Amino acid sequence: MKKRITSVVLVLLLIFTAVGCGVKSDKVSSNKKYKIEFKDDSGRTIRMDKPAKRIISLYSAHTENLFELGLDEEIIGRGKSDTYPPKIIPKKVYSYKDDTESILSVQPDLVLIRPFIERHSPDFVKALENAGVNVVSLYPESFDEFDSYIEKLGMLTGKEKRAKELLEDFHKEMDVIEKDSSKIKNKVKVFFESTETNCRTITPKSTAAKSIEIAGGINIAQDAKALNDSTSIADYGAERILEKGKQIDVYVAQRGSMNAGGNPHSISIRPGFDKIKGVANGRVYNIDEKLISSPVFRHVKGMRELQRMFYPEIFDDISCFNSDEPLTREKLAKMIIMVKHKLIFTPTSRTYKKKKGHVYGSFKDVDTSSPYFDYIETSVLSGYIKCDKNTFNPKGKITREELAQVIYMLKDFDLKEANVLDINECSNPNIIKSIVTNKVMQLENGRFNPHKIVTEKEVVKILKRL
Repeated sequence: MKKRITSVVLVLLLIFTAVGCGVKSDKVSSNKKYKIEFKDDSGRTIRMDKPAKRIISLYSAHTENLFELGLDEEIIGRGKSDTYPPKIIPKKVYSYKDDTESILSVQPDLVLIRPFIERHSPDFVKALENAGVNVVSLYPESFDEFDSYIEKLGMLTGKEKRAKELLEDFHKEMDVIEKDSSKIKNKVKVFFESTETNCRTITPKSTAAKSIEIAGGINIAQDAKALNDSTSIADYGAERILEKGKQIDVYVAQRGSMNAGGNPHSISIRPGFDKIKGVANGRVYNIDEKLISSPVFRHVKGMRELQRMFYPEIFDDISCFNSDEPLTREKLAKMIIMVKHKLIFTPTSRTYKKKKGHVYGSFKDVDTSSPYFDYIETSVLSGYIKCDKNTFNPKGKITREELAQVIYMLKDFDLKEANVLDINECSNPNIIKSIVTNKVMQLENGRFNPHKIVTEKEVVKILKRL
């Protein structure tokens, strides 16, 4: 009897000792309630007691979405290809191709990756985990997984409420885009090139394919099959494209660091491609993969850009500017991009290395949240609108002379002499003479009136003369 009691006591002592040393049985561990618990996209179970406060993001979409969630100081590091929003640029750069010591030295409580990184650098991930760092792998392979992905980012960072609000706004905007597209009767047929290799495209359930549909296009490659279970990229080939060439109204190729389709010129000179309807009609476009294939909220901008490619006569019609109110600089920027049918500018890592002049996103008076941000940046970086390096003055009113200077940049004009009574009041007399003699802008009783403010309606009439 004493031996049995002694044995029981000994067993209990061993259990208590193990618990005291931090050793937990599976049963004890599984019963604990964690504030954050889910499976990531690499199949690992994530358990965290509290939201992360020191985050390193090694995928550009994660970084962009974290900023959308309202995080900034919490992000202590980013990946090499992260370029948006502009405020991320000063963040320290890390790479999964480097040694883990640089990451461990700053003591992050969360490192965000995607499955691609884990497949190609498993030792890097293991080293971080062995050091006690929470590593979370996320990537929505299809459009339908986007909401779940954003909700997980919200859980990890304590921004669940903000994530819900952003998703609601995102879907409202998508509904508006889809409603606009539903009014179009004769929809264009589209081929989407994801990479030049074997003229690859995307699967019907991919984010890009869904965007084409919402934007009012018909994806011609509905028969595309994924290369493997972990990708939405599909081999297609020039032969199959040429078989459907007479049906393809618009040819869209994405450009980016991960996936790069051809540019309009390289596509147009491929053997036999001049027989493709869209190519023959000059309807070949590039779009940044960040806007069309990356799981970010800017995706709605990508859909709007697709609409502009598919139906410029509708979505680039400047007749919507029909007010008698003075035209502002921000609205002029949008009108210019619409008139030129120019796609919005998106940054690469080289964008921020510019030494002189305006650098993307550096205007102190134009925030990325402005509905005119993309039009302003594109018009300035394209040289259509001149301004101070760091100030745009978006609400500033446009004078006739400022308008003349912009118009002069939009089109080549012959320089001819003109009798303008107040030419000495103009800072650029040659431009004024050129605009007047080419009958784009008219004199008022022989005078140009360079300082007179123009209205939206007036500018619409003038631009349509181009």
